[in-house]
Amino acid sequence: MRPCLFASDLHGSIGRYSRLFEAIESERPIAVFLGGDLLPGPLEEPVQPSGGRVDFIQDVMADGFRRLRLRLASDYPRVFLIFGNDDCRFYEPSVLSVATEGLWDYAHDRRLALDSYTVYGYSYVPPTPFLLKDWERYDVSRYVDPGCVSPEEGRRSVPVTEHEAKYGTILEDLERLAGNDDLKRAIFLFHTPPYQTNLDRAGLDGHKIEHVPLDVNVGSVAVRRFLEARQPLLSLHGHVHESARLTGSWQDRLGRTLLFGAAHDGPELALVRFQLDKLECASRSLQAIG
Repeated sequence: MRPCLFASDLHGSIGRYSRLFEAIESERPIAVFLGGDLLPGPLEEPVQPSGGRVDFIQDVMADGFRRLRLRLASDYPRVFLIFGNDDCRFYEPSVLSVATEGLWDYAHDRRLALDSYTVYGYSYVPPTPFLLKDWERYDVSRYVDPGCVSPEEGRRSVPVTEHEAKYGTILEDLERLAGNDDLKRAIFLFHTPPYQTNLDRAGLDGHKIEHVPLDVNVGSVAVRRFLEARQPLLSLHGHVHESARLTGSWQDRLGRTLLFGAAHDGPELALVRFQLDKLECASRSLQAIG
């Protein structure tokens, strides 16, 4: 079986995208998974040397994948992507428009077939200290960790109802998304990692708010409970850049479910490679950018 590639938290770096496109062309994966925080900073676009603005989704992402499709023809992979908490939902219609060309599948809150497997995507993360709240939800209750800003505060690029902001939870979303599905051959593409794993360790050691130590694990309790209870085949995560460096591992396991993380706190592109029938042989490498 041809391999799969997984990357996350590219944060609008043209250098990282260039390395990703090079890897896709040379390795010809069956599928590519992009785990959120794909765009430049909130409501920002890079500036060309000429001073003009760049439409990042069209001029960098879509054009790059269009060129790949021309070169790879029948070897062009399925591409599954979601947004992350740094990606403004304002740009969601543009991603959906490109999806109609068949360049990629927008996976958030969807079930999508990949051969005999099913891919589920989910973008939301628990409350963070950051002010953009397009992709933030309460986790299992309306509790907010010290130092974080609730989903009812901050700002949004797309409005939501007061009820959604106040009462929406990751826990309820996942129950609805998975329903009664058999998840033995399911692949979940999350932005947030599950709580207290190798993938959600933040560099908050010694930090306090009003003398209260901050929790160094910032992942989702709801995602952890869901994975433990439902046991999909594989779960892919990003979001916490420094976690692999602090824990020494980019992977973990909850029961039978393997967890892979592609977030990275250096300038390189972190690229995870795996085969769906040989997940235990997965690897991760750091691709230097020019």
